[in-house]
Amino acid sequence: MTVDLSSPFHIGPVEIPSRLVLAPMAGVSVQAFRRQGRQHGAGLVCSEMVSCQGLHHRNERTLGYLRIAEDERPLAVQIFGSDPAVMAEAATMVEAAGADILDMNFGCPVPKVTKTGAGATLLEQPDEAAAIVSAVCEAIDIPVTVKMRRGLRDGSRAALEVGPRLVEAGASALTLHPRSAKQMYTGHADHTLTAELVELVDVPVIASGDVATYADARDLFEQTGCAAVMVGRAAQGNPWVLGQMLDPDAPPPLPEEVVAELVYFMRETMRELGEQRAEGFLKKFYGWYLTRGRFPRSFKQELVQLATLSDVEERLFGAVPGARDRVVALEVERPPAPDQTLELPISIYGGG
Repeated sequence: MTVDLSSPFHIGPVEIPSRLVLAPMAGVSVQAFRRQGRQHGAGLVCSEMVSCQGLHHRNERTLGYLRIAEDERPLAVQIFGSDPAVMAEAATMVEAAGADILDMNFGCPVPKVTKTGAGATLLEQPDEAAAIVSAVCEAIDIPVTVKMRRGLRDGSRAALEVGPRLVEAGASALTLHPRSAKQMYTGHADHTLTAELVELVDVPVIASGDVATYADARDLFEQTGCAAVMVGRAAQGNPWVLGQMLDPDAPPPLPEEVVAELVYFMRETMRELGEQRAEGFLKKFYGWYLTRGRFPRSFKQELVQLATLSDVEERLFGAVPGARDRVVALEVERPPAPDQTLELPISIYGGG
């Protein structure tokens, strides 16, 4: 089987230009991260999960997740919750904000989510899960997708039982991360379940879990027949992995490229979140960009001690002077795209 990850596929009427989907990751998938993913080859990018209760109560921080830029399309906004009516209301807000796809999280393993009856808990409650999908599909016109784990417990096959019911209720695609909620991110994803799910449903199945290289993606396509693969942690601070999956012969990035991409990402994140929020948010990204054998670990530790983002920039340029011109080039190549948003308080948009 020849795997062409650059070929398009469809979720409902929405064309996805490559077989790579950038995962929704809490505390990571801000707009700057999603735009970067699209620029490096992701066919579909996803927001971090958004609380439907937060949208229902018009929480400003939650509403801020509905900030959408034209150059990140196609974009899925992911919501979570357990009440069909509130989920449907949140879905209408996501559609109004301009999302191309509405995704629902039926896989989050974090206790503060599962104890509310949301996330992976819904895999063990197929009637409730199907009712939520049905309510959301009736409320909006854009495609609805669902991201699942295998179930709450190790060895569970709940996803195979509930998945077809979600499609009957209107889901246009399913994503399966075949670890249990109990596993969190340990062990290995059991993609034999992904292959079984592909046989059970007639909508695209996106395979998630343990996708870090072209070989991983190729093997998943061959072994499961999935429509696309979802790339998560492997792309944190490493957007080049997406391009390398599309072109296995692509060279690794030069130090100048790494630093330039990091500085550009810092500036875009600061524009999105404002300087105060961005300073804390970005600290984890220094290690993600600069490790992987690219720079000494001590360099990352030095950066997190600096007082301001301007100080971090200057230290990066001092270490790799050639990166400065590359940042200028990136800003010319990728000017900020207009945001399409709801009529929301300007305080939501960070620095404005």
